[in-house]
Amino acid sequence: MEKILFNGGWKYAHLGENDYKEVTLPHDAMIYEDRALENKGGTNNSYFAGLDYEYVKEFDLPESWKGKKTIIEFEGIMMVSEVFVNDVKVSECDYGYTDIFADITEALKDGKNTIRVIAKNHDQPNSRWYTGAGIYRDVNVYVLPEKHILINGVKVKTVDYKEGKISANIKTNTNGELRLNVIRNGEVVANTLTTTDGNATLEIVVPNAELWSPEHPNLYELEVNFEGDIVKERFGIRTVSLTKEEGLTINGERVILKGACFHHDNGPIGARSHKAAEYRKVRIHKEAGYNALRSAHNPCSKNILNACDELGVLMVDEYVDCWYIHKTQYDYASHVEANWKKDLENIVDKDFNHPSVILYSTGNEVAETSEKRGIELTKNFTEYLHQLDDTRYVSCGVNIFFNYLYSMGFGVYSDKKAEKSAKTTAKKKKKSVGSEFFNDLAGILGADFMKLGATLHGSNVKTRDAFANMDAAGYNYGINRYKKDLKNYPNRIILGSETFCSDAYKFMSIAKDNPRLIGDFVWAGFDYLGEVGIGSWTTSDYCDDDFAHQVGWLNAGSGRIDITGKMTSETDYTRVAFGLDTINMGVIAPFHYGKKHSPSSWKFSQAERSWTYPGCEGVKTEVEVYAICHHVELFLNGTKIGKKAMNDDARTIFKVKYQPGELKAVSYDKENNVIGEVVLVSGGSTPTLRLEPEAATVASDGLVYVRMRYTDENGTLISSVRGDIKIEKMENLELIGFGSACPYNTRGYITEVSDTYFGETLAVFAPIGKGIAKIECSSPFGNASTTVEIN
Repeated sequence: MEKILFNGGWKYAHLGENDYKEVTLPHDAMIYEDRALENKGGTNNSYFAGLDYEYVKEFDLPESWKGKKTIIEFEGIMMVSEVFVNDVKVSECDYGYTDIFADITEALKDGKNTIRVIAKNHDQPNSRWYTGAGIYRDVNVYVLPEKHILINGVKVKTVDYKEGKISANIKTNTNGELRLNVIRNGEVVANTLTTTDGNATLEIVVPNAELWSPEHPNLYELEVNFEGDIVKERFGIRTVSLTKEEGLTINGERVILKGACFHHDNGPIGARSHKAAEYRKVRIHKEAGYNALRSAHNPCSKNILNACDELGVLMVDEYVDCWYIHKTQYDYASHVEANWKKDLENIVDKDFNHPSVILYSTGNEVAETSEKRGIELTKNFTEYLHQLDDTRYVSCGVNIFFNYLYSMGFGVYSDKKAEKSAKTTAKKKKKSVGSEFFNDLAGILGADFMKLGATLHGSNVKTRDAFANMDAAGYNYGINRYKKDLKNYPNRIILGSETFCSDAYKFMSIAKDNPRLIGDFVWAGFDYLGEVGIGSWTTSDYCDDDFAHQVGWLNAGSGRIDITGKMTSETDYTRVAFGLDTINMGVIAPFHYGKKHSPSSWKFSQAERSWTYPGCEGVKTEVEVYAICHHVELFLNGTKIGKKAMNDDARTIFKVKYQPGELKAVSYDKENNVIGEVVLVSGGSTPTLRLEPEAATVASDGLVYVRMRYTDENGTLISSVRGDIKIEKMENLELIGFGSACPYNTRGYITEVSDTYFGETLAVFAPIGKGIAKIECSSPFGNASTTVEIN
């Protein structure tokens, strides 16, 4: 089987127009559209216009394809799609996250061929977050000989991790001879030979097997040769177990999921699922301290799974955000009950050989789980997934309080509200309804709004039956129920499927003594496009004065990692709460201290890792210290500022007047022994522009990320400095995204000029060829340049 990446040589246009532009896939068409208040996607998709597109690729039929079966794969087309080959329709799909396979053998012809893809995205709103539009994931072509292995026809699972025994199921289009080689680091370490009648299952013992785990993500390759047709599948040897006695174990060792939820976009480059961007996203999550990710609220890309396998990050892959009740007027709810079986088969085919995938999630905040029809559907989903894959477990994220509200007629999500939201257009900002309304309310009332609501008796009643129909009960914002439910439901295993960052230490305190509490997934890891302002604490220095989340707002602001990939002080807190760091410290920038900011329950700190604020001498601010200890002391330039007993959330606050120098925090145990210390040192006061590539060398099919910062002469960030940075010149590069982490961004990311946010911004480039790439920029604080080697 020959697999060909088919991303090059495409062009796209608005459907029905002739404004074609050449593009290389993956591609996001929506990120290039105008944002306006009248666009019906509204806050959900950052006010971008929803439109329809046509993608076209012409190619000559290769000699090697003739007489062979040819399959084309689109890993994702947003939102509703049709695919034509030489004007013959070969596929159609209603869900933008479905992996599409189409047999194009009969549609191909000698000479020139034309593939035409219609990507429809004009029906808005169709999602609660930014989806992007067009062919946003990879495209592949598979050329199969007469005797061949079927697409997704090789599935590998671990039978006994102690013995290194694996089982391989091979499906072929006919009978014949099978040869299997297990390969590790390029060397064959085990092999076997057999015949097949089209469906064969073989067991192989791998000697001295190196197991896959988050700490040691060892990978093997299974090479299957069927009558000369060769397929290679990567896999890991590992066994996942979920029991009430031991909780979640991998290869017999308990694992606590310290997780983060993420949406599928990649910030400044939009929704395009570029391999380098997806790998970077997973890597940064792991560096931030997360050992698991939840793909919210849709099946993740193959690029994400490959990165998780390689880096040792566990995955909860989620199916959908709605079942049969619409959350937005044009979402997938009209199709779920008809399509769910083939959709789940599609997900399992994608995930099966990836050792990083440990759980499937069948939905998110589906109020359907509060009623008989939805409870039965919960059971059907779980049982069918068990039939398809007996090596993994099933959960579903349920907002416990919202289930109760829905049952009383205060449905946070309903078809009626979804329709009302779509019809509300505007000369002024529409009133929020559905989830947007409750998110706004939670922002005003605080994080306890949903957590306390979850403790009500009615919340328990309206979730217990659905929870009984899944392997792990997914609690969205239900941490105040954990201890009680662990006692009242002795067979229930609990997964914190969506949580607040401020509860990280509380979760760990409960989980360490309760194996049936298996994990916590914060909302969110990386910040994301859409749901504008929902998690933002942005002051009027950087946004409109009324915090109304109108046009101009671009990001959610909900990330512990900002949308440029920078870890925040909330990351530093999380690392302490998870026991990864002993002590960390953050500072509220004095020029922002005390100022009104946009409301949100999903953020709990504006602090940053800095003590450089020239011009703020004598200005009051707050210093946050994160530590697990008896007490902490804070010192400024050697003088003790104060001493505080540590709170039960691993966070305490000191009020300080800024003075340049050294700020030091020290943590102690009860006997006054030092546990740890952290120091922040002031930099200089004269800013200069600095360009900092994330990597000195980048592959020609990779991406170049360049952070642009205002620093002193030694590279210390001066976050109070602000000013537009302009890209004046590029060599061997194409600019594909440029912008800061600020959730309020009127320019967007398709621009050559970017403002800074807390002193910095980020540019993303695609290489053009190989050699030395160069970037030159100008700013009010001087010019700068940098180079990157492309190989």
